[in-house]
Amino acid sequence: MILGDYSFGIGDRFGQQGEALLAAIIEAGRAGVEVTPVWNKSHREHTLIGTKPAAVRVEAQSAADSMMWEGVYFVDADHINLKNVDNFIESCDFFTLDAADFIGRPAPREDVDNFIEGAERYIEGSVLSEISDNLTVGEDLVRAIAGRYLAAIKEAGKLYRHIVAKKGVSNFITELSIDEAQAAQTPIELFFILAAVSREEIPIQTIAPKFSGRFNKGVDYEGDIERFAREFEQDLRAIEFAKREFGLPANLKISVHSGSDKFSIYGAINRAIKKFGAGLHVKTAGTTWLEEVAGLALSGGEYLEIAKKIYEGAYSRIDELTKPYAEVIDIDRDKLPLPEVVAEWGAKKFDDELRHDESSGRYNPNFRQLLHLGYKIAAEMGKEFIDAAAECKRIIGPNVTENIYQRHIKPIFIE
Repeated sequence: MILGDYSFGIGDRFGQQGEALLAAIIEAGRAGVEVTPVWNKSHREHTLIGTKPAAVRVEAQSAADSMMWEGVYFVDADHINLKNVDNFIESCDFFTLDAADFIGRPAPREDVDNFIEGAERYIEGSVLSEISDNLTVGEDLVRAIAGRYLAAIKEAGKLYRHIVAKKGVSNFITELSIDEAQAAQTPIELFFILAAVSREEIPIQTIAPKFSGRFNKGVDYEGDIERFAREFEQDLRAIEFAKREFGLPANLKISVHSGSDKFSIYGAINRAIKKFGAGLHVKTAGTTWLEEVAGLALSGGEYLEIAKKIYEGAYSRIDELTKPYAEVIDIDRDKLPLPEVVAEWGAKKFDDELRHDESSGRYNPNFRQLLHLGYKIAAEMGKEFIDAAAECKRIIGPNVTENIYQRHIKPIFIE
């Protein structure tokens, strides 16, 4: 299986917006850009909502049939490891290997020495000028990189071979995720990580590094945009050079995780992929769920009350909900409205506070982030929430399509 140059991960936590999501992909095709849809849902999300991986395959196929989609699509086992991968084997054909828990674990001295021996021609750094000028790459740096990442790449290799034993070599796409590490990887680290991937014989088609700056859930990028743009270009150079040096798949491309709503860096990403003729995968998730909440609010009446109920539940259980996402949220609790205040809001006020429009003066990123985590509350509401979302489809669906196409796909891949 081969992943196209441009691909987009579409998360749909409650499985209700498949047609609306696919409509955005179809709109991109009408604009002359082919984007491969990848339905993604993580083990954590399945656990919190109480769903099974097979449901994602059913949703994707149903949407494809309904929309008469003739292109390919994939279903992603998102951020899996050896403990949970077997739940995804039958339903998925895209596997995001998450090795983050093993980053920093010491590798055997013999493994590090062997890696250093194989990397001798890169030690001086002059060979790496294709990535960046004025590099200083000595043995100590490469040894430190090997010591930090070799154990993680070996674990990814075990996971890959486990999947191969179940599905066969050519029946799935492989992505490597190292984005949930404690520290961002430099372009030089990315190059040597790819060297380790090659030695482990993992035919990855995408790799998701951790970039500098913060990629918080559901809100814009926080960090130095010029620095990000510079490093992103160097990452693309590192990938292209590594493909030639190590015989990695020709279509290997960079993957941006937590890609929802990172509006301030989409221009830099767009310019870079066009400058280098590079592919790109972007993974999103919570944006669609937030459009469902916004759609409930805008529908008014009992549906607005359900949206308020979700917020009240999230507010009362904030410690529980934020714990799994501590590294990718930044909520100022002093700026969260009290539930009794929200209870008095009308539909427009609720939507204005939630809607990611920084020019409005009414958008509250703290409110948005907490609701982003509140999908567990909606899941516990069960039929009450699912039925309400279905009844508000007339408002939610078009907003989901517009959000994914106009605010994400278009600025990233087209403009």
